[in-house]
Amino acid sequence: MKLLENISLKSYNTYGMDVKARWFAELRSDEDIADFYSTISLEQLPVLILGGGSNVLFTKDFPGSIAYIRSKGIVKLMEDDRHIYLKIAAGEVWDDVVNYTVDNGWGGIENLSMIPGSIGAAPVQNIGAYGVEIKDVIWSVEVADIAARHYRAFRPADCDFGYRSSIFKKQGKDRLVVTSVCLKLDKQPVLNIDYGDIRIELEKSGIMQPTIADVRNTIMAIRRRKLPDPAVIGNAGSFFKNPIVTAEELESLTSDHPGIVAFAHNDSFKLAAAWLIEQCGWKGFREGDAGVHPHQPLVLVNYGAATGKDILHLANRIIESVNARFGVSLEPEVLVV
Repeated sequence: MKLLENISLKSYNTYGMDVKARWFAELRSDEDIADFYSTISLEQLPVLILGGGSNVLFTKDFPGSIAYIRSKGIVKLMEDDRHIYLKIAAGEVWDDVVNYTVDNGWGGIENLSMIPGSIGAAPVQNIGAYGVEIKDVIWSVEVADIAARHYRAFRPADCDFGYRSSIFKKQGKDRLVVTSVCLKLDKQPVLNIDYGDIRIELEKSGIMQPTIADVRNTIMAIRRRKLPDPAVIGNAGSFFKNPIVTAEELESLTSDHPGIVAFAHNDSFKLAAAWLIEQCGWKGFREGDAGVHPHQPLVLVNYGAATGKDILHLANRIIESVNARFGVSLEPEVLVV
């Protein structure tokens, strides 16, 4: 493990922000993680765990240490007639893992195709798309507990999973480093195709008895059509969470705004943040090189020379306008640093 000084992070974040980290280290093993935390001074420097850099907005140079997780490996832990259990190193690219499981006929995460980032970040954010969340297939999450100086495994009940949140993002943010994720996947997959346009797109393609590969390919086609490629236009996917409201709050909002879009979410309702943003006139907006994507208003983009502060300023203007019109507070999904 080498601790490097004053390293540019431009190639390590999908917004392409050219900021520097005071210290930077690539960690490829549990031993590297232990060396990293024994080398730096936790009392003197902040630490940021970085996976694929696809859910972070850097607004300035980072004054502390970046731990860039690069561990690799997929191991079959066990299997029975119905399930297979995989242990996957935190540095594996998430969509490569999805592709691997689909190629093997194991179902459970095909709806999460093309979400950027590493698998180590998946439980932290409790990533989700098209009616599926990572918590639905997690068997355990193995972490390095920096404060206690030992390794431990978290079962799903211990992870405090919520909408785009977990114990690793909240109370464990500064002390729990995900080292691997264990998934429980179906050998006899049950498809989830009733969310969004999946079923419609499958039927348009003449696919009446889809496989998990068909579902993956369909979702990839939808995402390519609606979302910008970070390799072409800097972005971090959905910048905002969909707000959660009670039944009473939704009834009041519907009375004032009959076209409002909402979905049932446990005992509450999830408002479509994209609809709220579009109603406020932001879809396709651009100021300098900071903009709102013309096909998906949840995505804030860097057309080339925007700074993190430019993107954050735009985000705050959107938050203010949605709150002024609807009385609804948008919350960033992206980590602002």
